[in-house]
Amino acid sequence: MPTTPLPEILAPAFAERYGVPAINVFNELSMAAVLEGAVEVRSPLIVQTSVKTVKQMGARTLFAIWESLTRDIEIPVALHLDHCPDRDVITECLETGWTSVLFDAHELPVEENQRQTIEVVAQARKHGAAVEGEIEAITGVEDGLGTDAPSERQTLDVQLRYLEATGVDVFAPALGNAHGAYKEAPVLDFERVSAIVEAHPVPIALHGGSGLSDEQFKEMIARGTAKVNISTALKHAFMKSGLEYLKECEASDKWEPVKLFDVQARAMRELAMDMANTFGSAGRA
Repeated sequence: MPTTPLPEILAPAFAERYGVPAINVFNELSMAAVLEGAVEVRSPLIVQTSVKTVKQMGARTLFAIWESLTRDIEIPVALHLDHCPDRDVITECLETGWTSVLFDAHELPVEENQRQTIEVVAQARKHGAAVEGEIEAITGVEDGLGTDAPSERQTLDVQLRYLEATGVDVFAPALGNAHGAYKEAPVLDFERVSAIVEAHPVPIALHGGSGLSDEQFKEMIARGTAKVNISTALKHAFMKSGLEYLKECEASDKWEPVKLFDVQARAMRELAMDMANTFGSAGRA
C-alpha cells in the first residue's frame, strides 16, 4: 500500500470518533518500531518528524528510510512534519515527499499567520500534501521549539475566520494541553473542541498527548480530536528501556549493542500498540 494522504487517514477517524496515533520518531529504529506496532494491531498511523530530526539526519536520508520501511506496508500511513516555523524546511520536506506539514506560525500576528498559511496550503496542494494549522502556542518546549509561557487564546470567531480562509486540513488549538512531561494533571478544555467542530467540522489535533489519562483521551476523541500526538512518551520508552538494559550489562560486564536495540524497539513497539488500543484506532486498518 502506498503512503496514504493525511485527510484520507483522518476522515474516517473524525467521522467515527476514534483517534489516530501521531508519533514523533527520531531515528530509523524508532520509525521501524512504531510502524511494526501499528501493523500488529492493524491501526492507521501518522509518523511525525521534528525540524530538529530533519536537520540532524537530512531530509533525503530520512525519507529514504521511510520509503524502505513502508514500501510493502499494508496499513494506511502518513509522514508528517511537526511544528515547523521555517518555510525553507517546509519546502524541502514537501519537495522530498512528506505527505503533510504543520506550519507553526503562532508567534506571528494572526493576520500574518493566516496570510502565510494560505501560501503554505497552496504550496502543499501542488505536492498532493496536507497542512495542519495553528494560531496559538501549545505550552511547553519540545525539540527546541515552543515556550513555557501560557498562550493567548483566540476567540471562536477568529479561529473560524482562519479556518475558512486557509482551508487547513487539521487544526491544533490550545486546549490546556502541553508539550513535554506534565508537572501536574492538566485541565483540558473539552468544550472548546466541541465549539470549533460544531461551527466548522475539521479534525482537531491534540498536542502534548504524553501523560494524559485514558479518560481524557477518550473524551477529546469523542468530541472530534482525530489526531493525537505522542512524542515524550516514545522518548521515555526508548531511553528508560535502554537504561535498564545498560544497568544489566554493567552488572554482568556483557555488552551486546544488538540486544540493546531489540530491547528499545520492543518498548517503542508496545507503546505504539497501547496508544492505538487506547485511541480506538486498533483494528481500523
